[in-house]
Parts: sequence; C-alpha cells; structure tokens
Amino acid sequence: MSTLQLSLAIVGGILLALIVAYNSWSTWRNTPRRAQQPGPRAEPALHQENDPDGATPPDRFHAFDGDPEPAQHSAAGDAARSLPAFTPLPQERRSRLDPLIDVIAPLLPEQWVSGEAALAALPPTRRAGSKPFAVEGLNAATQQWEPPAPGGRYQSFQAGVQLANRTGALNEIEFSEFVVKAQAFADAINAAPDFPDMLQEVARARELDQFASAHDAQLAFMLRAHQAAWSPGYVQQNAARLGFVPGVLPGRLVLPASAQGLPPLLTLGYDTQAALAEDPEQSAIRELTLSLDVAQVQRAEQPFVRLRSVAQALCTAMDGVLCDQNGQPLPSMAMDPIAADLELLYDQLDGHDLSAGSVLARRLFS
Repeated sequence: MSTLQLSLAIVGGILLALIVAYNSWSTWRNTPRRAQQPGPRAEPALHQENDPDGATPPDRFHAFDGDPEPAQHSAAGDAARSLPAFTPLPQERRSRLDPLIDVIAPLLPEQWVSGEAALAALPPTRRAGSKPFAVEGLNAATQQWEPPAPGGRYQSFQAGVQLANRTGALNEIEFSEFVVKAQAFADAINAAPDFPDMLQEVARARELDQFASAHDAQLAFMLRAHQAAWSPGYVQQNAARLGFVPGVLPGRLVLPASAQGLPPLLTLGYDTQAALAEDPEQSAIRELTLSLDVAQVQRAEQPFVRLRSVAQALCTAMDGVLCDQNGQPLPSMAMDPIAADLELLYDQLDGHDLSAGSVLARRLFS
C-alpha cells in the first residue's frame, strides 16, 4: 500500500470515527431525560388543583422580559427546602357585589321572597355581554347579603354587573343587557328596581378599566434546556419536589396557594402536544414557561420570591437556563429591578382597595 493510500485510509478512519461520535452525541442530546423510577416503597400522591382563573386576552397582558442523576436530585431537594416559608392566609369574606367594581341596582319587593322563588326568577345566564352579572338577597335571619339559597327569606335584593375585567370596560350595550335581566328578575318577584344613570356608570367603567390596564402585571419567564432535552415525566418529577401538582390542562403544573380555593401561586407550562403524545416519555421538551399572575396572588405569599427560588432550583436540577420571553439568557441581577417594580405595584393596588389576591382584585383582573 502506497503512502498516499495509507494516508487516505487514516483520514477516512478519522472522519468515520468523528461521524459516529457526532451521531452518538446528537442522539444523547436529543433523547429526553426520563423520570427516575420510584422505589418499591414509593407511594403516588394524588393532588387536586385549585385554579379558578379565566382566560387572559393579550391586550391586557404585561410581561416583564426579562435521566436524573443523584446530584440533581440533591440539588432539587436542597432548593425545595430553601424555598421561603409562608403561613396559611385566611380567605377574605365580603359581599360578592361591591360598588367599587360593580354597577348595583337595589330591588325592593312588596313582601318577603323565599329563596326558592328567587332562584326560579334568576336569568339562565349570569353574564351581561362579557361581564359577570349577579343577584344578591338580604337574608332576613342573618342580615347578610348572599346569593339566593333554598330555605332563605329575603326582604330586599340587589342586582349588579361588573364594571370592567380583562376583556375591557362595561359598554352601553352590556349595561342595557344588565337592565333587561335585572328588570325581568324584578318583575318575577314583584320588586321595584332603581337603576343608576347609564352614562355615569359607563364613564366609571372606563376609568376603572384604565386603572386596571395600567396595573395589570403577569410575569412570564422561559426555562430552556442547556443540553439534553426533558421528557414530561422528568419535568413533573423535578417540579413535584418543589411543590407543583398537575393542573387541569395537559402540560400545566401549578404551585398551590396556602389556602384552599385560591388561584395557584405559580404556573409551569410546557408543550401540550408533548403531554398528549402516545408515549410522553419519548417527547422532547426543550423549554418551559414559568409564570405568575400578580393580581391573583396575595402579597403576603411572596410569590415573586418563590418564583425566583423555583426558577433557580429547576435550572440547577435540570441543567436549564433562565431566559426572558425572547429566549435571551437572564442574569440573576436582572430580577432585582422587577422585584422593586412589583413592590410599587402592590402599594398602588393597596391604595385603591384592590390589593393583589383580594376578592375584588381577582374579579377585576380576570
């Protein structure tokens, strides 16, 4: 064999080795990491999500851009233990209708009305256009406003429609629909309604909507795989160590609030198609979305502090990189200005009796 032939053979062998090595690396990189199989003593836990939130139109969305190994398990566990602790918060109790965010029309019946009669007179739908519509009765026994209930006796009623939500402000057409529904209920129980002036209420709705639009904050960050992709099971296993539970929708995990029935503190989402695949463990996930709906969560829960801790824990455990919504890596120091802006936002909401996580704030920012 000549020197040229020998050289070509060596070069060919090297190229072949490089191709095999590259294919092996590419296969490893694109094979999603899978969840660790539980031991014989592990027991599955069943969870139920408390997630009453609604859809969020984009015109009211403000975002701030900004196979498991033992070492990874330890990092996730240590990070979970280091998450800030919080104490359970009492749920707020107040009338469903409130003049701060509702148009309210008093309805005075000629005589006592039973709960059964009031329920039978209610309209089939509880919305006027895109705005929630409600009727409350003053319970003769408790002297508390409440939705009509069987067995109750009511001496007066009030009908209301919400001034604004994330779909926008109450308009003249929606106000007119509210009047029609309330009038029909009043006629059925022989009550005299007293409706406020439409133009004044519509103007008040626009003012409230402007305030809400300027103070509606939803944070969304991206967690991207640094090298190997993740399987849905791998994501769920690591998130579960931090307190996340499956949400109602496929590809959605939530961190529950401290009190039952409240919206989740944080949401972790990934590709729905990956969650619905015939063999989810073969689905490759390369990015997650970690989000916080600021107005829906009480300030005392320290949701942004928990978001930062969760993001750091997941990046450490899963070999991920925290990015903004455009996929640009986000340094830790970039989160500090966001925290300062949030404190100012909380103060402004408190000053308008619309504290984050309160009943009124959850209704307005929904």
